[in-house]
Amino acid sequence: MRTVVLTVSTSVSRRVAEDSSGPLLAHLAEDAGAEIVAMEVVPDDFALIEDRLHHYVDDGVSFVLTTGGTGLTPDDVTPEATQAVIARDAPGISEAMRAVSIQHTPMGVLSRGVSGVAGRTLIVNFPGSPKAIEQVFGVLAPVLKHAAATLASEGGSRSSH
Repeated sequence: MRTVVLTVSTSVSRRVAEDSSGPLLAHLAEDAGAEIVAMEVVPDDFALIEDRLHHYVDDGVSFVLTTGGTGLTPDDVTPEATQAVIARDAPGISEAMRAVSIQHTPMGVLSRGVSGVAGRTLIVNFPGSPKAIEQVFGVLAPVLKHAAATLASEGGSRSSH
């Protein structure tokens, strides 16, 4: 389960803020069985985010987990860049993450993160807050192995669900 963590933050990319979300997301993913093959920071820039997502999809990683850029500010373009890359939505993941987040804060409804598949890669947008990542990662953890297996499979007419 080759996994990339992509932190989207202009302030972190300019080194005026420290990245606490990316390392936390990587740690939680490793605990869930993922192999972190890259960690990268990019600014809140649509073209750069889209480029890095395409790069990792082309590299054939199982998962790209992004953190940051999912709010309402004009700079928050991670969901739009993700939508430009994915071929198929996987809305249940983001819906479940928002549902869990809302249990902790009403602000959870403001998260615009999306999830979807490009090639054989699942891209999931996480919030930028370490606290929010801790709260919502439990949604993804139990399905990572199954998601990786189904992404790698050739498919067929029968489904186990």
